[in-house]
Amino acid sequence: MHQIEDHLVETFVTYSVEVRGRIVIVENVPARVDPQTGERFFSPETVEQLRVLVWSDRQPDHTVETPVFRFAA
Repeated sequence: MHQIEDHLVETFVTYSVEVRGRIVIVENVPARVDPQTGERFFSPETVEQLRVLVWSDRQPDHTVETPVFRFAA
């Protein structure tokens, strides 16, 4: 990790999104992160690569099991 102008930190993050009713996780995604808010910013090229990857039928590198909770107000 290294500091860049405007206080954002270049690092690698884990990105997750729901696609076709399943959660897809992508590890080691390059991003700029605001250390105060945690907000993540991705380059247009990274966004395009994520779009292609999560909508592809490619086999995942590995699979994880994760608990799911229903929020009750």
